[in-house]
Amino acid sequence: MASTEPESSQTPPSAAENGSEPPNLSKKQAKKEAQKAERLRKQQEAAATAVESAEVDPFSGNYGDVPTEEIQSKAISGRRWTEIGSLDAELAGSTVLIRGAAQAIRPVSKKMVFLVVRHYVSTVQCVLVVNKECVSPQMVKFATGLSKESVVDIEGVVSIPKDPIKGTTQQVEVQVTKLFCVNRAVPNLPINIEDAARSEMEFKKAEQTGEQLVRVGQDTRLNYRVLDIRTPANQATFRIQCHVEDIFRRSLLSEGFVGIHTPKLVSGSSEGGAAVFKLDYKGQPACLAQSPQVHKQMAICGGFGRVFEVGSVFRAEDSYTHRHLCEFVGLDVEMEIKEHYFEVCDIVDCLFVAMFDYLHENCQKELDAINRQYPFEPLKYLRKTLRLTFLEGVKMLKEAGIEVNPFGDLSTEAEKKLGQLVREKYDTDFYILYRYPLAVRPFYTMPCYDDPAYSNSFDVFIRGEEIISGAQRIHLPELLTKRAEACGIDVKTISTYIDSFRYGAPPHGGFGVGLERVVMLFCALNNIRKTSLFPRDPQRLVP
Repeated sequence: MASTEPESSQTPPSAAENGSEPPNLSKKQAKKEAQKAERLRKQQEAAATAVESAEVDPFSGNYGDVPTEEIQSKAISGRRWTEIGSLDAELAGSTVLIRGAAQAIRPVSKKMVFLVVRHYVSTVQCVLVVNKECVSPQMVKFATGLSKESVVDIEGVVSIPKDPIKGTTQQVEVQVTKLFCVNRAVPNLPINIEDAARSEMEFKKAEQTGEQLVRVGQDTRLNYRVLDIRTPANQATFRIQCHVEDIFRRSLLSEGFVGIHTPKLVSGSSEGGAAVFKLDYKGQPACLAQSPQVHKQMAICGGFGRVFEVGSVFRAEDSYTHRHLCEFVGLDVEMEIKEHYFEVCDIVDCLFVAMFDYLHENCQKELDAINRQYPFEPLKYLRKTLRLTFLEGVKMLKEAGIEVNPFGDLSTEAEKKLGQLVREKYDTDFYILYRYPLAVRPFYTMPCYDDPAYSNSFDVFIRGEEIISGAQRIHLPELLTKRAEACGIDVKTISTYIDSFRYGAPPHGGFGVGLERVVMLFCALNNIRKTSLFPRDPQRLVP
């Protein structure tokens, strides 16, 4: 009689599945069997994942990569973006659209992920949580798979978290409803923005707890400058720099100055010495201008009265210090003098006090961003800028036990010490030192009427470092020729400059200041390369 029990369609379990090995299998064969089972398991997992992915996502239209054609100026949608820096508690409950870089991606689970999105100096925390209204597990997975620094568009609702957010500038969150990647960054960045933005205080705290943090060195920063300048401190630094240049222009325009542009290809040195970049100019020897000195004086001779220029300056000096560059932005001024070169000092006084006031009153957000990574004390300055003679400075140094040659220049160490002494005595970081020895000034500097060993010149200091050199110029061609020869300058190379004073020239003076150095010292940064967008020093020509 046939059995009434149905035949099983299943294969009997293998010995491996029962947890035991057949006694006749060698270790090598057992290993092969185990590998075969592992391959099978992975294939099954992959198949399960494929089935899951194939499932229709009802919220697939809420996320994804933006097609290339959509970012080729295809159409104007009329959508309105909100700046990340303007996200605050007043917008709570509002739906906003923001664009920024995905600075950090922190998955909590398959159903939740945090994104820190950055734009300029501002950052905000965005939250994706799986829900039945708009966010699917696939959307969370998409967000988790984004690479850092990818550019994203996020739509969501502003909310106020229960606890303060430590890692962002904005103290609100965005509950994400839509997420689109506009452009993906490479998966492995040469430097991490979060690492590049760390303060020295963070490293000290990490040392105390034994935590290992990555320190991004200066050369690495400069090699990948396009990433480095994305840090909030760097973004703020160059916005401060923009304001400094703008105030320089506007202040001088309000005082009757005219903006000019002088040539950067010149036939000879404008400052004396050999620190010039030489080149061939259609068969003629030429060089890059060390300053606009010659031509801004010629503009005064041409009847402009008061002129200024913002332009590149080139110095071929082998200076490897924290404050020297081979190319920097010069802010130059030249003006007629009616009676005394203190008229030039008055312009310096008004210009920089107005500049410092503006930065303190209007750039607090940027200053705070710099302060978070590079803490500094606010600059101290007087409403009427302090003026000391060179010999008064020498006397102060001597009383402090530092000997200085009264007919020489101040060393960097002496300048620093004098800045400290001035701060202690006069409570200011900003002052003018005038009447320098003639021997340490350029050939075109006017000697003092009562002592030809000294000159009608001045330097201006911030935090113990020189930022400005200025003086009354020699407008007498015979004396100018004599001084040029004494300084070793080939008069033939500057003949047109000297000749310009033979046709009637008013007494005049001026000054020059490096834009990068002003920003560096105002913000108390320790290296001028931090204030040069793509710095050029004796060893760097790229990027």
